[in-house]
Amino acid sequence: MEAYTSFAQVYDLFQDNVPYEEWAAYLKELLKEYGAEDGLVLDLGCGTGSMTQLLAEAGYDMIGADNSEEMLEIAMEKRAAAGLDILYLLQDMREFELYGTVRAVVSICDSMNYIMEPEELTQVFRLANNYLDPGGVFIFDLNTEYKYKELMGENTFAEDRTESSFIWQNYYDEKERINEYDLTLFIREGELYRKFEETHFQRCYSLDEVKAAAEAAGMEFVTAYDAFTKDPVKEDSERIYVILREKGKTEKGR
Repeated sequence: MEAYTSFAQVYDLFQDNVPYEEWAAYLKELLKEYGAEDGLVLDLGCGTGSMTQLLAEAGYDMIGADNSEEMLEIAMEKRAAAGLDILYLLQDMREFELYGTVRAVVSICDSMNYIMEPEELTQVFRLANNYLDPGGVFIFDLNTEYKYKELMGENTFAEDRTESSFIWQNYYDEKERINEYDLTLFIREGELYRKFEETHFQRCYSLDEVKAAAEAAGMEFVTAYDAFTKDPVKEDSERIYVILREKGKTEKGR
């Protein structure tokens, strides 16, 4: 089953506990620190465009790419309501194409964990390297094995709202390092609730695997942080931020 089809209808509702403003402040700090104070920025796996809009409001020229048509429809409705100039593209991050280069690429809310094979992760990095300005940066977050193994795996979460409810079951395969999410949704339609089911899969990547993929893609690994801090990655980090830099264009121009 495709991910983020039925769930797109209520995604923002169930994400209302995510402090997007704080996440955006942290991301903007990283962008500026690593040389992207303005210009074109690509948001890979932009979903309903919450972070895309916050970065647009901060002065960046934003492009959002996602492979869920349903999520992008909501993003475009929000864009129209806010009166922002954002280009949204229906594209798979493993095959995305741009008309030119961008100052930075960002990807948050564990979008990169949806890349299921190391070779595909390398391909995403290779495309990012290709479409980045010389010395441009790719900043993304990842859920960690600690989070999948200790906090999510074999656990069930449920939430009941007036307009919708969900049951979210997790299964973590330590050998394959894949987390399966079985999501059951009940979305109100008039006086009744319609049931929807989706299955999502995310892969756990170690920092060594990320570094190897970056090297294979020709990118420079800059650093990784325990999320929302400038601290090194820890054994119990639940989410990390990784910073890669474009490599190759400047060298070719010398």
